[in-house]
Order: sequence, then C-alpha cells, then structure tokens
Amino acid sequence: MKQLLILALFCLSTFAQNQNVQISAQTFEHNGENYIAVSLENAPKWHTYWKNPGDAGLAVNIDFLKDNKELEFEELPWPLPQRFEEPGDVLTYGYEGLYHFFYKAPKDLIRNSSILIKGRWLVCKDICIPGEGSTLLEVGENGKGKTNSLPDVEKSELVEAINNLPSLSKNENIEIFLSKLDEENKLILQYSVKDFDISRIRKDSNIITPYLANLLDYKHEKLFFDTKTNTLYGHIEIDWDGIYEEPEIQLPKDGQFASPIQANFLFTPYEGKNGQILEKEFQQFSLGGIKGYKSFINTLTPVDKLGISPKKQEHGIAFILLFALIGGLILNLMPCVLPVISLKLFGLIVHSDEKKSAILKHNLAYTAGIVSTFWVLAAVVLLLKSSGEQIGWGFQLQSPIFVFIMMAVIFILALNMMGLFEFVTPGGSKLGNVQMKKGFMADFINGVLATILSTPCSAPFLGTALTFAFTTSNFNIFLTLTFVGIGLALPFIITAIFPKLVSFLPRPGAWMEKLKKFLGLTLLLTFVWLYDILSSQIDFDYAGIYINTIFVMTFFAFFFRSMISKNVLLNILFFFIPIALTFGLVKNQGLSVLEDRPEVVKSSNLDWQPWSRQAMKDLKGDLVFIDFTADWCLTCKVNEKLVLNTDAFRALVRENNIELLLGDWTKRDETIASFLREHDIVGVPAYFIQKPNGELIKLGEVLSIGAIEDAISNQ
Repeated sequence: MKQLLILALFCLSTFAQNQNVQISAQTFEHNGENYIAVSLENAPKWHTYWKNPGDAGLAVNIDFLKDNKELEFEELPWPLPQRFEEPGDVLTYGYEGLYHFFYKAPKDLIRNSSILIKGRWLVCKDICIPGEGSTLLEVGENGKGKTNSLPDVEKSELVEAINNLPSLSKNENIEIFLSKLDEENKLILQYSVKDFDISRIRKDSNIITPYLANLLDYKHEKLFFDTKTNTLYGHIEIDWDGIYEEPEIQLPKDGQFASPIQANFLFTPYEGKNGQILEKEFQQFSLGGIKGYKSFINTLTPVDKLGISPKKQEHGIAFILLFALIGGLILNLMPCVLPVISLKLFGLIVHSDEKKSAILKHNLAYTAGIVSTFWVLAAVVLLLKSSGEQIGWGFQLQSPIFVFIMMAVIFILALNMMGLFEFVTPGGSKLGNVQMKKGFMADFINGVLATILSTPCSAPFLGTALTFAFTTSNFNIFLTLTFVGIGLALPFIITAIFPKLVSFLPRPGAWMEKLKKFLGLTLLLTFVWLYDILSSQIDFDYAGIYINTIFVMTFFAFFFRSMISKNVLLNILFFFIPIALTFGLVKNQGLSVLEDRPEVVKSSNLDWQPWSRQAMKDLKGDLVFIDFTADWCLTCKVNEKLVLNTDAFRALVRENNIELLLGDWTKRDETIASFLREHDIVGVPAYFIQKPNGELIKLGEVLSIGAIEDAISNQ
C-alpha cells in the first residue's frame, strides 16, 4: 500500500510538472540563417526564470542530444524577462505564458537526424516545482523539422519574437560605474541615463537587470529622476562574494581589481522597445564620492513616487486603509494599551446617566486625543525621514528620556487611582459618590496616553498598513495613521453614537471605588513594563539608585500630603527631593543610551548570537532563524513566551541544526532599522528564515511553530 501511494504521488508530481510547462521545437529560416526555436508555454500564473533568476529560483536549461551525444549550438540572447515580486520581498526575473529560445543550427549539422531536446526548469506560483520535459525534433534532408508536441507556434510568431530579442549596444546616453560603500565588502553599481522620457518607462522590469557575474551579488534596483535635466539615476547595491571563494579573494583596498571583472547588463528603458545588452569591463571602483551621491539623490524624486512606478502595487489605498482601521481596532486588545482602555471604559460607566450629547462629547474628546497624537507622530516621522533617519513603528520608546517621562506620568496616574490625591481623570474626581466633573480634557489626555502606549504593539493587519505608510508619500503617512487612530477609537465612537450598547455595564455606585484601585494596579503593571524597558537601555548600575529613589520619594510625597500632614513647607520639601534628583539624573547624563551595551541574548538554553549583516554572511550555507525584537514590544514578548521559549522550538532548532541570530532594537540601532526597511518592515517583531543559499523568507508578526516548519521544509 505504501509503495502504491509513493507511485501515485510521483505520477501526480510528474503530471503537474508536464501540465505547468509544455515544450516544443521547430526549425525555421530567417535572414539567411537556419535556427532551432525551442518554445515553452507556462500554465496561467506560473512562471519560470531568466538567466539571472534574481533573489531566488533556477534558470531554464535546454540540452540537445543526437545519438546520445550532446550537441552545441550558438545561443541567441534570451527574450526580455519580466520582474516578479514574491513573498518575503523577493524579486525574481523570468517568464509567463509563451516564450521562445533560439539557436543557430547549420543545416549540414542537423539534417537527416533525430534531436532529443530536454528542458529543465523551476516553475513557481504559490509554490515552486522542479520540472523537466523533452520533445523529439525529426529533421529531414532539407534541414526542416517540427515536433508533434505543444505549444504549436506559427513561423510568423517566431520571426516576430526573434526580431524582438535584445541586442548588443554601445549606448552613449547611459553611464555605468562601480563605487565602494561604507560597509565592509559592499559595492554599489551607479548609472545615469540622459534625456530620459519618464512617461514611457517600462513598468514590468528593471531599467538595468544584471546578468550573473562572478564575485558580484546584485541586490535590488532603486531609481530616481531629475525633472530639471530629464536624467534618470539608478543604483544597485552589491555584495562582494570573493570572501566565499577558495582561496578567499579580498575586495581590494586600493580600488584596483587584480583581474578585470566582465559584467553584462540588460537595459530595458521603455515599453514596447527591444532591450539592449551592455557589456562592461570593470578594472577598478571608486573609493570616494558615495556620500556626495547619496546627498544628491536625496534631492531627487524617487521613481516610485511619480505615479508611474515600475514596482507593482499589491494593494490599493482603500485596502491599505481597511488594514489600518482593523489593525487600530485590534490594538484595543493589546496588553500595552489595555490599562488605559480600562480607564476609558470606567469613564463610560461614570457618564452612563448623562445625556447622549454629553456622552458623545466625552468620546469625541477621547477620539480627538488619539487622532491628534497620531498626527503628531506622523509629523515626527516626516521630520526624521527628511533628516535621513531610519524610522520605525514604536520609535519613541527607543528614547530613555521619553520612557522615563511616561513612567512618571503612569506612576502619578496610578497614585491618583489608588486615592492618594485627586484630579480630574476620565472618571472625574470623587469617584465614590458619583459627584463627577465633565473631564473633557481628561478624556483627551486619556486618548493621548492610549496612543503612546499602543504604538509599540504591532497588531495583525497593522504591519501591512504601516509598511505602506512609511515607504510612500507624506500624505499617505498622515492618512494611514489617521485610520489607525480611528480604529483604536472605534469602540468609543460607536458607543457615543449608540450609547445603549453599554447598557450591559453596571450602574455607577460605591463599588466603583474598589474598581478604581484595581485599575490603579493595572497602571502600576504598565509602570513595571516601562521600568524594564528603561533598565535595558541605560547604565542601570549608575542610574538605578537615582530612578528608584525618585519614584520612592514621589510616592512618599503624595502619601505624606494625603495621610500625614498638609503643612505647605514640608510638602514643598518632600516634592522638591524627587524633582532635584530628576534634574541631577538628566544633568549627569544618566538617561543616555548605553552605547557599548552588549546585545541582549535570550536565556533559553539555546545559542543565540547577536545579529549583524556580517553574521548572516558568515552563516551562509546553514539554516538560520533571525529574530528582531525589543524589550518594549509586547507582541515580541508574547511570541517569546508561546513559541521561542518552548520545548517545541528548542527541539525544532536542534533537529534541523538551525543557527539563531537575535537583533535587539530596544535602543536605537540604524543598522537594524535600515535592514528592516529594505525588507518593507517598519517595526518589530520581525522574523526571518535564511536558507543555506542565502534566500530570506519573511515570517510575519504572528509567529508559530508551524509557520517556521513550513518555511524550513521547502529547501
């Protein structure tokens, strides 16, 4: 039975491969030359790969056999490839539908012969399947022949296809050269195209697509347009692969290659035009000027912001805004924001006896606090982006000073809820006897706090929306963050319009005084979370005594005023002590980020290594799991508890010999921010699997053992 099952699966796999790609061949004459045309046709939405497959994939391979001996034919340039954007920010180059490969085949070499044509390919859609196929070409005395297999192609179509092949060119309008990047073993290919007609730009491929080149590992193309001179500028970063050679070939420090590097590029600037093959011989690379180049392109308009981007947009703006709305709504359930949401819910109970118009005003004040804070965050993002900073979601909690301020605010709110002093909160003052003040400003401040505490959380759906916002136009940043804010406030907007929806809540009464103290406890737990974040960012051996004394004395000052004495001079003295300690802490730079703090490594009985780009290169050839996390990220903590610190994960790591890299983003780290941005991620958590061939698979924000197993099983 087991053998029959294996046989059935094998037959099914073979059937799938034959159905996904069909192969045929024929001879034909064109401009005095005799050719063999090998035609491949992929099933709808399946694609195969070009000579340089890109970030992943395998190029199509065609072999010719006559009497079991391999024939060598002169191969013409391959047809223009299409660019595909695959999951995990993987860019590949290849073919869909019907396409043809051409070979010069002199009649005296092929007449009166049977030629077996064998093709091998990797064909991909949602999954990738290695495939192969063959067809027999019977050639007569006149040198003509045609296989009986599909696809059946007319000669006129082959002539049109051969006329559309790219050709060698010495285009004078394009300049190409190499420069050294600041990072070790990193180069950059820079190019410019004069008199470029941006309205005709090709939308389904790169402008420059590199052929494979020894020692050079090309990354993704980025394009910029100078509207004043009609010049297109582009660059592609390059990893120097000489370090993986045996013996190792070092990137020369003087910029002079020991032997010239031959590199070819496919130049496809315009729709409907044949591509050009550009041949370059690099004898050297520039050691300077990269800072000037980066400064210059920052003054130009990225092509993807001109509305004619060659990069396909997976989702429309309406779809992205829906994701933002749902993501903001889910933030209400995140542990980092629940304490503040609880305070607002408390306020709903307090105001449940008021008129509908009053309830509407309270909830709109809360909504205004949320949305206006998101606008402030958007403005800060734009300011930092314009200064060249790499910015990400939850960035404010990378500042120790900001975390300390939030700790103080939350701590004082907790003391208020515990009854040590009174001021207007979302529930007003004197909560025990239902003599409430309006508290609209308190509702607004509550919305501000909810926003600040929610941003470290990256809820499901939110990652897609934030990535879109942080990588597109300035207007879209404001628009997307506005919808996130509306989503966060949505339950209270709905209850403002339909106040009867909260009729299930108990009536206001003396019981609320006990609930008030319980909510104070939830705020204290939030304070503990912020305390843990701060302790991981600064030199706590030095600053810890300051910080602990500040909060102890703050508690005692409020306690003294409430329970012991209201003597003005004594109260001023006790409140002055924590204030003076705070000034001393700031003055002595006790809240400065600890620059030389070692990377955080989880205590999980596994060998976690600090992440770096170099570490990823060093582990090429191994299976690698990469975790980007931060102490202020509650979603990260949940994933650690439910997945990464479990016996199941430890067993998976050991069984598959997985190497582990940890990127700690608790404090500001431009290298991590830059890497995440390259993969269209603006916040943590972020998880990747690096396969032995260097391919990266992005796992998303919600982690599971099953998702990791699926990623590593398809090797």
